[in-house]
Amino acid sequence: QVQLVESGGGSVQAGGSLRLSCAVSGSTYTGNCMGWFRQAPGKERERVATILSGGSSTSYADSVKGRFTISQDNGKKTVYLQMNSLKPEDTAMYYCAAKVYYGGTCRRGVSEYKYWGQGTQVTVSS
Repeated sequence: QVQLVESGGGSVQAGGSLRLSCAVSGSTYTGNCMGWFRQAPGKERERVATILSGGSSTSYADSVKGRFTISQDNGKKTVYLQMNSLKPEDTAMYYCAAKVYYGGTCRRGVSEYKYWGQGTQVTVSS
């Protein structure tokens, strides 16, 4: 029903930039929490950034504040993650996720996000 497809990953040197995209289909875009999560080998999956589809509220993990920006194009039903000043510790598989919004913030745990994309790899070398 709900499908999420990520793209834009790749390999860059430290200090470089990448822009990830998440295309949403099979559901009404407005009124959902959209999030970017990442998982490195041997590490737990962590929330990177969230945004309310059709809204303006955003949130970021402390480790990426000031470097990453989440945005959306409501017409295209696409969520973006602009990543600047990349560091080797940003290396991970990045996933797009979604959940129905019932109020409050979208800064919720991994288990609350029910729809997931297949992920796109980001590798940052020193």
